[in-house]
Amino acid sequence: MGFWSGFAIPTVVIVLQIVAIILPLLVAVAYLTYAERKVLAAMQLRQGPNVVGPFGLLQPLADGIKLLGKETIIPSGANRVLFVAAPMLTFLLALVAWAVIPFQAGWVLADINVGILYLFAISSLGVYGIIIAGWASNSKYAFLGGLRSAAQMVSYEVSIGLVIITVLLCAGSLNLSKIVEAQRTIWFAIPLFPMFVVFFVSALAETNRAPFDLPEGESELSGGFNVEYSSMTFALFFLGEYANMILMSAMTVILFLGGWLPPLDIPPLNWIPGVVWFALKIAMVLFVFIWVRATVPRYRYDQLMRLGWKVFLPFSLLYVVATAGVLVAFDWLP
Repeated sequence: MGFWSGFAIPTVVIVLQIVAIILPLLVAVAYLTYAERKVLAAMQLRQGPNVVGPFGLLQPLADGIKLLGKETIIPSGANRVLFVAAPMLTFLLALVAWAVIPFQAGWVLADINVGILYLFAISSLGVYGIIIAGWASNSKYAFLGGLRSAAQMVSYEVSIGLVIITVLLCAGSLNLSKIVEAQRTIWFAIPLFPMFVVFFVSALAETNRAPFDLPEGESELSGGFNVEYSSMTFALFFLGEYANMILMSAMTVILFLGGWLPPLDIPPLNWIPGVVWFALKIAMVLFVFIWVRATVPRYRYDQLMRLGWKVFLPFSLLYVVATAGVLVAFDWLP
Protein backbone atom coordinates (compact mmCIF):
# COMPACT_ATOMS: atom_id res chain seq x y z
CA MET A 1 0.00 0.00 0.00
CA GLY A 2 2.81 2.36 0.87
CA PHE A 3 4.47 1.90 -2.52
CA TRP A 4 1.27 2.51 -4.50
CA SER A 5 0.22 5.52 -2.43
CA GLY A 6 3.67 7.06 -2.84
CA PHE A 7 3.47 6.45 -6.58
CA ALA A 8 -0.10 7.64 -7.07
CA ILE A 9 0.04 10.99 -5.27
CA PRO A 10 2.74 12.61 -7.48
CA THR A 11 1.06 11.15 -10.58
CA VAL A 12 -2.32 12.63 -9.63
CA VAL A 13 -0.69 16.00 -8.93
CA ILE A 14 1.04 16.02 -12.33
CA VAL A 15 -2.19 15.03 -14.11
CA LEU A 16 -4.06 17.85 -12.33
CA GLN A 17 -1.32 20.31 -13.30
CA ILE A 18 -1.56 19.19 -16.94
CA VAL A 19 -5.35 19.60 -16.88
CA ALA A 20 -4.96 23.05 -15.26
CA ILE A 21 -2.78 24.10 -18.23
CA ILE A 22 -4.66 22.41 -21.10
CA LEU A 23 -8.25 23.34 -20.19
CA PRO A 24 -7.65 27.14 -20.06
CA LEU A 25 -5.55 26.81 -23.22
CA LEU A 26 -8.39 25.08 -25.11
CA VAL A 27 -10.83 27.75 -23.94
CA ALA A 28 -8.34 30.44 -25.01
CA VAL A 29 -7.98 28.81 -28.45
CA ALA A 30 -11.77 28.71 -28.89
CA TYR A 31 -12.24 32.33 -27.90
CA LEU A 32 -9.21 33.52 -29.87
CA THR A 33 -11.20 32.61 -33.00
CA TYR A 34 -14.09 34.72 -31.65
CA ALA A 35 -11.76 37.59 -30.74
CA GLU A 36 -10.16 37.51 -34.19
CA ARG A 37 -13.53 37.69 -35.94
CA LYS A 38 -14.64 40.55 -33.69
CA VAL A 39 -11.41 42.55 -34.09
CA LEU A 40 -11.34 42.05 -37.87
CA ALA A 41 -15.00 43.09 -38.04
CA ALA A 42 -14.31 46.27 -36.03
CA MET A 43 -11.37 47.14 -38.29
CA GLN A 44 -13.56 46.60 -41.39
CA LEU A 45 -16.60 48.40 -39.90
CA ARG A 46 -18.69 45.21 -39.59
CA GLN A 47 -20.53 43.59 -36.69
CA GLY A 48 -18.84 40.18 -36.53
CA PRO A 49 -20.47 37.27 -34.63
CA ASN A 50 -23.51 38.66 -32.80
CA VAL A 51 -26.31 36.09 -33.07
CA VAL A 52 -25.38 32.99 -31.01
CA GLY A 53 -25.57 34.04 -27.37
CA PRO A 54 -25.10 37.57 -25.95
CA PHE A 55 -22.68 39.52 -28.19
CA GLY A 56 -22.10 36.25 -30.09
CA LEU A 57 -20.12 34.76 -27.17
CA LEU A 58 -21.44 31.24 -27.83
CA GLN A 59 -20.31 31.25 -31.47
CA PRO A 60 -17.14 29.14 -30.82
CA LEU A 61 -19.30 26.52 -29.06
CA ALA A 62 -21.76 26.46 -31.97
CA ASP A 63 -18.88 26.10 -34.47
CA GLY A 64 -17.44 23.19 -32.45
CA ILE A 65 -20.80 21.37 -32.31
CA LYS A 66 -21.27 21.89 -36.05
CA LEU A 67 -17.85 20.43 -36.87
CA LEU A 68 -18.38 17.48 -34.50
CA GLY A 69 -21.63 16.65 -36.26
CA LYS A 70 -20.11 16.57 -39.74
CA GLU A 71 -18.90 13.43 -41.49
CA THR A 72 -15.15 12.80 -41.73
CA ILE A 73 -14.49 12.16 -45.41
CA ILE A 74 -11.26 10.37 -46.32
CA PRO A 75 -10.31 10.47 -50.04
CA SER A 76 -10.19 7.03 -51.67
CA GLY A 77 -6.54 7.39 -52.74
CA ALA A 78 -5.31 8.80 -49.42
CA ASN A 79 -3.08 7.06 -46.89
CA ARG A 80 -5.77 6.63 -44.26
CA VAL A 81 -3.51 6.31 -41.19
CA LEU A 82 -1.29 9.31 -42.00
CA PHE A 83 -4.26 11.33 -43.24
CA VAL A 84 -5.92 11.10 -39.81
CA ALA A 85 -2.65 11.25 -37.81
CA ALA A 86 -1.40 14.53 -39.38
CA PRO A 87 -3.95 16.91 -37.79
CA MET A 88 -3.64 15.06 -34.47
CA LEU A 89 0.15 15.52 -34.57
CA THR A 90 -0.17 19.24 -35.35
CA PHE A 91 -2.58 19.78 -32.46
CA LEU A 92 -0.68 17.66 -29.91
CA LEU A 93 2.64 19.41 -30.62
CA ALA A 94 0.96 22.76 -29.92
CA LEU A 95 -0.08 21.42 -26.50
CA VAL A 96 3.05 19.58 -25.30
CA ALA A 97 5.20 22.69 -25.74
CA TRP A 98 3.43 24.30 -22.76
CA ALA A 99 5.17 21.89 -20.37
CA VAL A 100 8.13 24.28 -19.99
CA ILE A 101 6.30 27.64 -20.14
CA PRO A 102 6.57 29.49 -16.78
CA PHE A 103 3.33 31.36 -16.03
CA GLN A 104 4.73 32.94 -12.86
CA ALA A 105 7.73 32.43 -10.57
CA GLY A 106 7.59 28.71 -9.71
CA TRP A 107 4.46 28.10 -11.84
CA VAL A 108 5.87 25.71 -14.47
CA LEU A 109 5.17 22.05 -15.13
CA ALA A 110 8.76 21.10 -16.03
CA ASP A 111 11.40 23.62 -14.95
CA ILE A 112 14.19 22.14 -17.07
CA ASN A 113 17.50 23.89 -17.73
CA VAL A 114 17.19 23.53 -21.52
CA GLY A 115 13.61 24.80 -21.77
CA ILE A 116 14.31 27.09 -24.71
CA LEU A 117 15.82 24.21 -26.71
CA TYR A 118 12.75 22.09 -25.94
CA LEU A 119 10.49 24.86 -27.24
CA PHE A 120 12.59 25.33 -30.37
CA ALA A 121 12.55 21.58 -31.05
CA ILE A 122 8.77 21.29 -30.60
CA SER A 123 8.05 24.31 -32.80
CA SER A 124 10.34 22.86 -35.47
CA LEU A 125 8.45 19.55 -35.44
CA GLY A 126 5.22 21.35 -36.32
CA VAL A 127 6.13 21.29 -40.01
CA TYR A 128 5.82 17.49 -40.08
CA GLY A 129 2.06 17.52 -39.52
CA ILE A 130 1.56 19.81 -42.50
CA ILE A 131 3.95 17.90 -44.79
CA ILE A 132 2.31 14.57 -43.87
CA ALA A 133 -1.16 16.04 -44.47
CA GLY A 134 -0.14 17.36 -47.88
CA TRP A 135 1.37 14.04 -48.98
CA ALA A 136 -1.20 11.69 -47.43
CA SER A 137 -4.14 13.52 -49.05
CA ASN A 138 -3.10 12.27 -52.52
CA SER A 139 -3.94 15.67 -53.97
CA LYS A 140 -1.67 17.90 -56.03
CA TYR A 141 -3.05 21.06 -54.41
CA ALA A 142 -2.53 19.69 -50.89
CA PHE A 143 0.96 18.44 -51.80
CA LEU A 144 1.98 21.86 -53.15
CA GLY A 145 0.64 23.49 -49.98
CA GLY A 146 2.70 21.06 -47.87
CA LEU A 147 5.87 21.81 -49.86
CA ARG A 148 5.31 25.54 -49.55
CA SER A 149 4.87 25.22 -45.82
CA ALA A 150 8.00 23.09 -45.39
CA ALA A 151 10.18 25.59 -47.25
CA GLN A 152 8.63 28.56 -45.46
CA MET A 153 8.88 27.18 -41.92
CA VAL A 154 12.43 25.87 -42.33
CA SER A 155 13.54 29.23 -43.77
CA TYR A 156 12.24 31.25 -40.83
CA GLU A 157 13.35 28.75 -38.17
CA VAL A 158 16.92 29.77 -39.05
CA SER A 159 16.34 33.40 -38.11
CA ILE A 160 14.34 32.38 -35.01
CA GLY A 161 17.30 30.27 -33.89
CA LEU A 162 19.71 33.19 -34.25
CA VAL A 163 17.34 35.51 -32.36
CA ILE A 164 17.17 32.97 -29.52
CA ILE A 165 21.00 32.82 -29.43
CA THR A 166 21.08 36.61 -28.97
CA VAL A 167 18.66 36.38 -26.03
CA LEU A 168 20.66 33.53 -24.49
CA LEU A 169 23.85 35.59 -24.67
CA CYS A 170 22.16 38.37 -22.70
CA ALA A 171 20.43 36.08 -20.18
CA GLY A 172 23.26 33.58 -19.66
CA SER A 173 20.84 30.65 -19.28
CA LEU A 174 18.63 28.31 -21.31
CA ASN A 175 16.12 28.08 -18.45
CA LEU A 176 12.99 30.07 -19.33
CA SER A 177 12.40 31.21 -15.74
CA LYS A 178 15.96 32.56 -15.53
CA ILE A 179 15.54 34.32 -18.88
CA VAL A 180 12.53 36.14 -17.40
CA GLU A 181 14.40 36.97 -14.17
CA ALA A 182 17.26 38.42 -16.24
CA GLN A 183 14.81 41.09 -17.46
CA ARG A 184 14.07 42.60 -14.03
CA THR A 185 16.20 45.65 -14.83
CA ILE A 186 15.16 46.09 -18.47
CA TRP A 187 13.09 44.00 -20.87
CA PHE A 188 15.15 42.55 -23.72
CA ALA A 189 12.74 44.13 -26.24
CA ILE A 190 14.49 47.49 -25.62
CA PRO A 191 18.21 46.69 -26.17
CA LEU A 192 17.36 43.93 -28.68
CA PHE A 193 14.52 45.76 -30.44
CA PRO A 194 15.61 44.82 -34.02
CA MET A 195 15.74 41.15 -32.99
CA PHE A 196 12.34 41.53 -31.33
CA VAL A 197 10.91 42.67 -34.68
CA VAL A 198 12.68 39.84 -36.55
CA PHE A 199 11.34 37.29 -34.05
CA PHE A 200 7.77 38.55 -34.32
CA VAL A 201 7.77 38.60 -38.13
CA SER A 202 9.37 35.13 -38.16
CA ALA A 203 6.64 33.96 -35.75
CA LEU A 204 4.03 35.13 -38.28
CA ALA A 205 5.74 33.04 -40.96
CA GLU A 206 6.23 30.05 -38.63
CA THR A 207 2.51 29.93 -37.80
CA ASN A 208 1.45 30.47 -41.45
CA ARG A 209 -0.34 33.69 -40.54
CA ALA A 210 -1.01 36.67 -42.80
CA PRO A 211 0.84 38.16 -44.59
CA PHE A 212 2.71 34.84 -44.87
CA ASP A 213 -0.31 32.51 -45.17
CA LEU A 214 0.91 31.15 -48.51
CA PRO A 215 0.53 27.42 -47.65
CA GLU A 216 -3.22 28.08 -47.35
CA GLY A 217 -3.55 30.03 -50.60
CA GLU A 218 -7.27 29.88 -51.45
CA SER A 219 -6.93 31.52 -54.84
CA GLU A 220 -4.19 29.29 -56.29
CA LEU A 221 -4.31 26.09 -54.19
CA SER A 222 -8.05 25.86 -53.35
CA GLY A 223 -7.14 25.93 -49.66
CA GLY A 224 -3.65 24.44 -49.53
CA PHE A 225 -2.50 21.44 -47.48
CA ASN A 226 -5.89 21.00 -45.74
CA VAL A 227 -8.04 21.10 -48.90
CA GLU A 228 -9.13 17.45 -48.52
CA TYR A 229 -9.97 17.70 -44.81
CA SER A 230 -13.43 18.05 -43.27
CA SER A 231 -15.20 17.95 -39.89
CA MET A 232 -12.98 17.45 -36.82
CA THR A 233 -9.82 16.60 -38.79
CA PHE A 234 -10.05 20.07 -40.35
CA ALA A 235 -10.91 21.56 -36.95
CA LEU A 236 -7.73 20.08 -35.42
CA PHE A 237 -5.59 21.93 -38.00
CA PHE A 238 -7.57 25.08 -37.25
CA LEU A 239 -7.16 24.67 -33.49
CA GLY A 240 -3.48 23.75 -33.89
CA GLU A 241 -2.81 26.99 -35.81
CA TYR A 242 -4.42 29.11 -33.09
CA ALA A 243 -2.71 27.14 -30.30
CA ASN A 244 0.60 27.79 -32.07
CA MET A 245 -0.24 31.48 -32.25
CA ILE A 246 -0.72 31.55 -28.47
CA LEU A 247 2.51 29.55 -28.00
CA MET A 248 4.57 31.91 -30.18
CA SER A 249 3.04 34.88 -28.36
CA ALA A 250 4.06 33.30 -25.03
CA MET A 251 7.60 32.80 -26.37
CA THR A 252 7.70 36.45 -27.47
CA VAL A 253 6.59 37.56 -24.00
CA ILE A 254 9.14 35.35 -22.22
CA LEU A 255 12.09 36.22 -24.45
CA PHE A 256 11.49 39.96 -24.91
CA LEU A 257 8.67 41.35 -22.75
CA GLY A 258 9.67 40.27 -19.27
CA GLY A 259 7.35 37.26 -18.90
CA TRP A 260 5.29 37.66 -15.71
CA LEU A 261 7.18 40.80 -14.58
CA PRO A 262 5.25 44.12 -14.47
CA PRO A 263 6.47 47.07 -16.61
CA LEU A 264 7.64 48.89 -13.45
CA ASP A 265 8.32 47.32 -10.06
CA ILE A 266 6.18 49.86 -8.20
CA PRO A 267 2.76 49.79 -6.47
CA PRO A 268 0.08 49.16 -7.62
CA LEU A 269 1.63 47.44 -10.68
CA ASN A 270 3.57 44.90 -8.60
CA TRP A 271 0.42 44.03 -6.62
CA ILE A 272 -1.11 42.38 -9.71
CA PRO A 273 -0.28 38.62 -9.85
CA GLY A 274 2.44 37.67 -12.32
CA VAL A 275 0.19 35.22 -14.18
CA VAL A 276 -2.21 38.12 -14.93
CA TRP A 277 0.63 40.19 -16.43
CA PHE A 278 1.69 37.14 -18.46
CA ALA A 279 -1.83 36.68 -19.85
CA LEU A 280 -2.22 40.40 -20.62
CA LYS A 281 1.06 40.51 -22.54
CA ILE A 282 0.09 37.39 -24.54
CA ALA A 283 -3.26 39.04 -25.37
CA MET A 284 -1.42 42.17 -26.54
CA VAL A 285 0.85 40.18 -28.88
CA LEU A 286 -2.15 38.21 -30.20
CA PHE A 287 -3.92 41.49 -30.94
CA VAL A 288 -0.95 42.50 -33.12
CA PHE A 289 -1.19 39.10 -34.92
CA ILE A 290 -4.82 39.94 -35.80
CA TRP A 291 -4.02 43.59 -36.58
CA VAL A 292 -1.38 42.52 -39.11
CA ARG A 293 -3.89 40.19 -40.79
CA ALA A 294 -6.37 43.06 -41.16
CA THR A 295 -3.90 45.57 -42.62
CA VAL A 296 -1.03 43.87 -44.51
CA PRO A 297 -1.58 42.24 -47.94
CA ARG A 298 -0.25 38.74 -48.61
CA TYR A 299 3.36 38.45 -49.84
CA ARG A 300 4.31 36.74 -53.06
CA TYR A 301 6.27 33.54 -52.46
CA ASP A 302 9.51 34.92 -53.89
CA GLN A 303 9.20 37.97 -51.59
CA LEU A 304 8.66 35.66 -48.62
CA MET A 305 11.80 33.61 -49.33
CA ARG A 306 13.91 36.68 -50.13
CA LEU A 307 12.94 38.29 -46.82
CA GLY A 308 13.92 35.15 -44.91
CA TRP A 309 17.21 34.29 -46.59
CA LYS A 310 18.53 37.65 -47.88
CA VAL A 311 17.36 40.00 -45.13
CA PHE A 312 16.64 38.23 -41.84
CA LEU A 313 19.41 35.61 -41.97
CA PRO A 314 22.38 37.99 -42.59
CA PHE A 315 20.92 40.69 -40.33
CA SER A 316 20.29 38.36 -37.37
CA LEU A 317 23.73 36.77 -37.83
CA LEU A 318 25.41 40.19 -37.73
CA TYR A 319 23.36 41.15 -34.67
CA VAL A 320 24.48 38.01 -32.84
CA VAL A 321 28.12 38.91 -33.52
CA ALA A 322 27.56 42.55 -32.51
CA THR A 323 25.76 41.56 -29.28
CA ALA A 324 28.53 39.12 -28.34
CA GLY A 325 31.15 41.80 -29.07
CA VAL A 326 29.42 44.41 -26.90
CA LEU A 327 28.96 41.96 -24.00
CA VAL A 328 32.61 40.94 -24.09
CA ALA A 329 33.99 44.47 -24.63
CA PHE A 330 32.09 45.96 -21.68
CA ASP A 331 32.36 42.83 -19.53
CA TRP A 332 28.56 42.51 -19.35
CA LEU A 333 28.51 38.73 -19.73
CA PRO A 334 26.04 37.27 -17.19
